Amino acid sequence: MAREANHSCCKKGPGYATPVDAMAGPKESLIYVTCVYTGTGKDKPDFLGTVDVDPASKTYSQVIHRLPMPNVGDELHHSGWNACSSCYGDSSASRRFLVLPALVSGRIYAVDTQKDPRAPTFHKAVEPADIASKTGLAYPHTAHCLASGDIMVSCLGDKEGKAEGNGFLLLDSDFNVKGRWEKPGHSPLFGYDYWYQPRHKTMISTSWGAPSAFTQGFNLQHVADGLYGRHLHVYSWPEGEIKQTIDLGPDGLLPLEIRFLHDPTKATGFVGCALSSNMVRFFKNSDGSWSHEVAMKVKPVKVQNWILPEMPGLITDFLISLDDRFLYFVNWLHGDIRQYNIVDPTSPVLVGQVWVGGLFQKGSPVVAENDDGTTYQVDVPQVKGHRLIGGPQMIQLSLDGKRLYVTNSLFSKWDKQFYPEVVEKGSHMLQIDVNVEEGGLSINPNFYVDFGAEPDGPCLAHEMRYPGGDCTSDIWV
Repeated sequence: MAREANHSCCKKGPGYATPVDAMAGPKESLIYVTCVYTGTGKDKPDFLGTVDVDPASKTYSQVIHRLPMPNVGDELHHSGWNACSSCYGDSSASRRFLVLPALVSGRIYAVDTQKDPRAPTFHKAVEPADIASKTGLAYPHTAHCLASGDIMVSCLGDKEGKAEGNGFLLLDSDFNVKGRWEKPGHSPLFGYDYWYQPRHKTMISTSWGAPSAFTQGFNLQHVADGLYGRHLHVYSWPEGEIKQTIDLGPDGLLPLEIRFLHDPTKATGFVGCALSSNMVRFFKNSDGSWSHEVAMKVKPVKVQNWILPEMPGLITDFLISLDDRFLYFVNWLHGDIRQYNIVDPTSPVLVGQVWVGGLFQKGSPVVAENDDGTTYQVDVPQVKGHRLIGGPQMIQLSLDGKRLYVTNSLFSKWDKQFYPEVVEKGSHMLQIDVNVEEGGLSINPNFYVDFGAEPDGPCLAHEMRYPGGDCTSDIWV
């Protein structure tokens, strides 16, 4: 690679030398969030919102800037950086551009956050026709920077929405399409998220489903028809050859977000399997192959007045604290956020839980059922006078691990299906205070960002990023 990390170099590039160093970084004062009008019925462009998260500021917990995209119909979703801690040894690299793949339109935007971090500006759009003509790829999702200076984006299918066309797009540092990352014939069965661990010469990717299926909303029949995934794909890094395909079976349906432990020497990590509602741990064996085991289970809840007799938790996002001590995940349908101690990754311990929404909260038509037939609903507090609609979806953790931010939109079609009130009234962002000594989660009663009060009408809020990087964007080499 042209720009390998030089660990002996005293001139620093972006990010931090180690994950533990990152924990001592500055406290966040701003957070960027992808905000979506696509799929809500409003003919408005999606935008990148800047939220003030400095408690000493007069505009605390407010959207202080909006950068609308140049087009309508994008569906902004996830985001990444042009450079992160993987480029720490390269003094010529700079964490300047936030990379915004648009899941539905297939565009990829680059936004300049350096000129004025409070008011980012539009830099460049990579057009879907350019991507498709050079690589055949569409439906871009996860963007990570590489130590080489390139940017890699997982793409979930071809422009027709077929999963068979999925793979990994490479952009150069000027956001020009270079081609595919993986070797010919080494595309995964389905695409979604990925994470690389260079010291173990490995990248592992996950499987959502065929865009032709998930863009229509969730249909259980599509799972039976084989349009959704249950596999992990183990690649050689950086060569791009599939070395192993791991079938997670019925315990691992819809494996979405994946994270290795942050310590680059560790050969283990976790993947959240949404439909099965299990956290699966993967690990390297002594012979170099990879295995997996179910590490944490969320039992489905018996319910009344819903589309199915049992409701899965639907684990749609999770993250790991920078010191690899705690793992946090959300149950989008049940409505709770959980904190596990993973100091021993083979034996996670539940140490914190908080309810921030969900389908069987008090006041909902849906009720949960105990084994003896009695019913119950969950108490969910109001925050700053607002009822907490929807369920916890995307999360982001402060560098020091003490504050967890949460939004409640998954994907406009799925929001409309499971939480139509969120589409009608708009998303929110919450802040959860974290006990990092013994464990424990509590809602900050003074923080509530109301995306229902936007000037162009209610919108959907999804992924969050700090200007200086975080535990879901930065990878150490």
